[in-house]
Formats: sequence, C-alpha cells, structure tokens
Amino acid sequence: MMLSKAIYKCLPQYFTLVLSIVSTSVFAQDVVKYVQPLAGTAVATTASALKHGSGYAASQANTIPAVTTPFAMTQWTPETQATENKCVPPYLYKDSLFYGLRGSHWLSGSCTQDYGSFTIMPITGKLKTTGYQTSFKHTDELLTPYLYQVNLAKYQIQAAVTATPRCGIMQFTMDRADSLYLLVKPNSDYHEGYIKVDAQHGEIYGYNPAHRIYQGWGKSAGFNGFFVIRFQKAAGRAGVFINDKILTTATVKNLPGIGAYMGFKMDKGEKLVISIGTSFTSLEGARRNLNAEMPVFDFDRTVASCKAAWQKALGQINVTTNNVKDKRIFYTAYYHTMQQPRLFNDVDGSYPMFATAYKTAKLKKGNYYDDFSMWDIYRAEIPLYEILKPSFVNDLVSSLIIKGRQGGWMPIFPCWNNYTSEMIGDHTASVISSAYLKGIRDYDVNEAFTLLQHNAFDTPVSKSDYVEGKGRRALYSYLKYHYIPLEDSVPDAFHKKEQVSRTMEYAYDDYAVAQFAKKLNKKADYNALIKRAGYYKNVFDPAAGMARGRYKNGSWIAAYDADKKESYITEGTPRQYTFYVPQDIPGLAQLMGGTNKLESELDSLFLKKEYWHGNEPGHQIPFMYNYTPSPWKTQQQVREILATEYSDGPGGLGGNDDAGQMSAWYMFASMGFYPVNPISGEFLLCSPVFDKIVLKLPHGKVLTISCHKKTKSSAYIYQVKRNGLLNPNNYISYNEIMEGGRIEFFMQDKPDVNWATQAKYQPSGMVR
Repeated sequence: MMLSKAIYKCLPQYFTLVLSIVSTSVFAQDVVKYVQPLAGTAVATTASALKHGSGYAASQANTIPAVTTPFAMTQWTPETQATENKCVPPYLYKDSLFYGLRGSHWLSGSCTQDYGSFTIMPITGKLKTTGYQTSFKHTDELLTPYLYQVNLAKYQIQAAVTATPRCGIMQFTMDRADSLYLLVKPNSDYHEGYIKVDAQHGEIYGYNPAHRIYQGWGKSAGFNGFFVIRFQKAAGRAGVFINDKILTTATVKNLPGIGAYMGFKMDKGEKLVISIGTSFTSLEGARRNLNAEMPVFDFDRTVASCKAAWQKALGQINVTTNNVKDKRIFYTAYYHTMQQPRLFNDVDGSYPMFATAYKTAKLKKGNYYDDFSMWDIYRAEIPLYEILKPSFVNDLVSSLIIKGRQGGWMPIFPCWNNYTSEMIGDHTASVISSAYLKGIRDYDVNEAFTLLQHNAFDTPVSKSDYVEGKGRRALYSYLKYHYIPLEDSVPDAFHKKEQVSRTMEYAYDDYAVAQFAKKLNKKADYNALIKRAGYYKNVFDPAAGMARGRYKNGSWIAAYDADKKESYITEGTPRQYTFYVPQDIPGLAQLMGGTNKLESELDSLFLKKEYWHGNEPGHQIPFMYNYTPSPWKTQQQVREILATEYSDGPGGLGGNDDAGQMSAWYMFASMGFYPVNPISGEFLLCSPVFDKIVLKLPHGKVLTISCHKKTKSSAYIYQVKRNGLLNPNNYISYNEIMEGGRIEFFMQDKPDVNWATQAKYQPSGMVR
C-alpha cells in the first residue's frame, strides 16, 4: 500500500527517528543477522546443566523467540503452549503444534509465568473455535528479532508479525482464495478475561487480568493486560465464542475458553494486515499507544523500523573475529539482555501504580519499568547498561524509587508490578547504590537512600504487610544473631529456610548501602552497615573451611556434605555458596588461611566439577583467581566456560537465562572484563575471545579493545596497556571504561605466572 508524504509526516517520533537513520554509517555492519531467537528454547545440552540441573528451572534456558524492540512492553512470539502456567514458556523448540501468535509478557529466561497475554490464530475454510491448532516445522519458520514468519501448510497461509515498543502488527498472506478467520483469545488461566467485537469500527478489544506470583500467589495483581486490535479490511462475519459455542452477543467475559473472531473473503495472494495496541492501564491507553506508534497499516515499513531499532541497539558494540559462531553467540546474548526490565507506561506517561488495586498515575519524565529479575540481573546485566545506557539505568532506578514510595517498602524482586519477595537478598540495594556511586543520579537521592535504609533496618509492624512481601525476610533474626540461625525457617517467604545464603547476601547488600551512606556522609548508618557487611564470617565454619548451617547457640549443624544441596543453601551446595562474598574476597581468603588457600579451594571446586554455571551465585567464581597468586587461572577457566557453557544451537544455554543475566555474563567475559563486585566499580580482567571490540559509549566516547596474540590460539595475558601506557592491574575501573580510549591485551600460548600476581595489582576488597 502506497502512502502519501503527508501521512508519513504524521508518524510518531519513534517511528520516524528510527527510519531516518537506517542508511547511516552506524549500520555499516549488519549485526542483527547474527541473532538466533531460537537459542535457549530447547533443553540445555551444556555439561554443568546435565550434571547439576533438574526440572524446567535448571534444564531449560526458558527464552522465547521474541519479536520486539529493546525493553518493550510486549513481546510477540509464536505460541506452542496454550497456557500461562508457571515454568511453561509460550514456545518450546520440541513442540510441533502452532496455536497462534501471542502478545506475551513472559519474563525471558525464567521459570515464572506469562500474564496479561492474548493470542491471535489464523485459520482458513470453515469457522472452528476449538481444535484449530496445526502442525508446523522449524523449516517453515523465519526467525529474527524484528520479524517472525511461519508457513501454515494446512491452512495455506503465511502469518507474520513485527513490533514497536507498545504495539504489534501482523500480516496474513493467502496461498489460495478462501475464507480467512482470525481467532482472538485472552489467555486467562483464571477464566477472568473479557473480549468484545466491534465489527462496525473494525475492532476487537479486551483484557486479561494479571495475578500475583510468589508472595500473594493467585491474588489480583491490580492491573490487566489490555489489547485493541484494528483490522485493515471490513469483516464479512464477526462474533464471540465460548469453546465451540458461537454466541449471538458482542461480548463475553469471565468464562473458560472465551474468544472472538472476524472472518473475511480473501483472494489468492491477498494480504490482510492488523495492528494491535497493548497497555497495562486501560483500553484507552492501548488505543493511545496504537494511534501514536502505529497510525497506519504499513507492515513492511514497521518491519524496517523494528530492524533499524535492533541494528542501532546491537551496533553499540562491534566485535571482530573470523569465528562466526562466536559472533552468533555474542549478538544473541546481547539480544537476550534487552528483553527485560519491561516498559510499563503508555505513551502519555500513564502507568499502573505499584502494588495497588487498579489505580494509575502519570510520569512527569522518563519511563516506568517493571519485571526486575533482581536476584539475577544486579550481577552483570545492570552493570552492562551502566556502561552502555546510563540514562536507561537512571529510569530503572527512578522506577524502583516510585515502587518504594507507592508501596511503602523497597521491593526485593519486583515483578508483575507487585511485591514478590522471590529469591533471597535485597539486591535493589545493589542496583541503586551502584548507580549512585557511578554518577547516575537524576532522581531524588535522599528518597532513594531513605527507602534502602528502611529495608535494611526495619521490619513491618503489620504482620499482614510482612506476609504480603514487604521488607527483608528474617531481618529480625539477622540483626539479633548476626546471622540467620537454622531455627528460623523463614516461613513467610516463597523460598523458605536458606538461612546461610540469606545471611551472605544480606551482608553484600549491607555493604552496598554502606557505600551509599558513606558518600552521603551518613556516618552512623555507614558504621552500622559496614560492620554488618562482615556478617558472612559468622556462617563460615573454620573447621570445615566453608559455609555451614548454624543454630542460635552458635553450634554448627552436625551432618555436613560440602557437595550436597542443603536446605540452608539457595539452589546449590555449601561449597558453591562459600565463594559468594563479592564485597570482600580478600577477607574470605583470610578466613580460609590466605590467598594460596583460596586458590586451592577454587582449584578443588573446578577439579571436582562442582562449578555450576547455570545458577547465578557462582558467576563470580572463575574471576576470583584474580585475588590469588595465579590470575592466569581466571583466564583458563573463563575460556573453558565460554567454550562449553554457551553454543549457537537451541539448547546452547545452560539453565535459566534469567532475564539476560546468563547472557550478560557471556558478553562481559568474552570482551575481557567482569564486575565481580558491582558496587566497587572494578571490572576484573580475563582474556577476550575477539580480536577487536569497539564500544560506542555515551557522549560520543569510544572504547576500543584490541588483542595482540603471539599465535592464533594465544589465550593468556602477559601485558595490558591502556592508551599506550602499561596497566599492571588485573582490573580496570568504571571511570576508565567510560573515558573511552584504547585497551590492549597482549596474549601468549602459555600462562604468565608473574602477571598481576601481587596484591597491589589486585582489587582490595572491603575497606572500612
């Protein structure tokens, strides 16, 4: 369809801005072609997943082939699983039946559940509203971040979808002349959906109420997933249905199996285009989003703009290598880091208030985000975007402050726009403190600190508030005993017990808030919190040389197997969790008996094959050799993990990707630096896998990382230079990265046993 220049002048800023830069030099290198949306949709085939993983949570990466823009409100995916059940993503590689194209809010790479979703299924021939799913093969699919297309042989139709931040547009192309029906279903597993047909105005619209998960599981989340669908062509037939029963009304709600349809007479080769607006505030919000982002039915132009958005985002990092597989893994990982946190506000700034019942508010500036897989992404994904997009991180911090203000407590793991208290720790403290310490501060700093201080020192007076997920779990015990004893089973939490892991993670979070307090000159808070940052020592058993469960009287649990999963450890073993002291690795080494002992304990973990890359608490472990006399072992182990724990096939991600954390680890490690302690601003070095990496930083700065190898297989560092000057340290700082310039790695085939082995060239750990 040809459109006039006048119409194009009316396109929204997002649409025209992206299109205007398609042909610029930014996109000289086509990087989007390396992205493989199927990665992580099959059962994991990596070595540690096969050894340590079990069930969906550990054996699946649980990603979906999402068509979207970076950090968008809604992802568009083929549906092979017609449910919103926990740990069942909308799409699994093993499946062979196609149920439609879904507007999804699945938390990428998680073992959670979809919410507020809806599905559109095309069928030809006679109308049927049950049993319409059809077989398909992966060879029938075209999968990219900006376009999904599938050939449905049974119906002789091509279905395709592309996206803007809040909207989708679909195109259905007929391979024969026939009747075409589009079935629309709100996917409420609680049977609470609503849908209406307005054939006169060419619309189907409705909503799917969201429900909470973890704390308050099953209760209303206080908002809906709204959708408004517009059809390019007038329908010849329209209606609503319940399962296989066609109704005479225009609306249906709160029953199992509800849906709506529109039918069209179509010629061979004819295309039908539909546009879909989504919102979390209202149907009016969905219409506003649709009017702003997709005012015309132009599928091809939207494909081009979506592709351009990905080229711009992915093009912020350019890697040079002759190994195409490594490029595919890298840019697929980069794509996966841009699924969540999720945009939650409409184009006019309206958003559903946090943890409230169907109330909305309006932003004065910026965007509001939700779906923070906080236990995971504070480690590497958020630090990645502190480098690449500080303004985006500022919006994330502002969103967290809004949640704390509206709910009264800073959330632990904010998803579904509610308190969840999922996982353990209080890592919002890390994200906000880290941002502030790195100069990302366009928000109310004092309010941010007050909210973090509240979480760190107080427990809700109201038992009902605590049960709802407000405040730190088991904080009373932590403050009384300086560790959480085994007698406290932490009953009012989704993850119960796990006392040792909680103690260790709270110690890190206290360190994070302490550094924030120090910068604000809040001496009393700093002194109290920095002391608590050392509480990890109270669950370290000197006799065992590892973390161990402890009772109120100070005695250690008698039964002990360092390599067995225990109830007082989160998703792991005592040996694995012993190394979770990111704030004070030198202090941990001292507890063990010195840096040589830390090195031997790390050696033991890897020799026993007890390192589990598929779960986040171990992600810092390979880099901990940089605190020992043998930093070369970090280079060795990281290279091994990159080679064995990531691949370019559907099963090439081990364990849940967890909203991009597994992927962010790959990106950092393959570029040669990693934030073991995000608060410190120190990034520990390893050997990059690429020949050259160019990062386009804010304010026009550029960081170029180059590798000079003695042979093609060289993987061990013997020298590092920054801007031509020798850098003797085995780490670089955030400020050095953000200044741009040149970092050069000089590498050889054998370990350099003298490079950066002295403590003065290594991170210092926790300093009072």
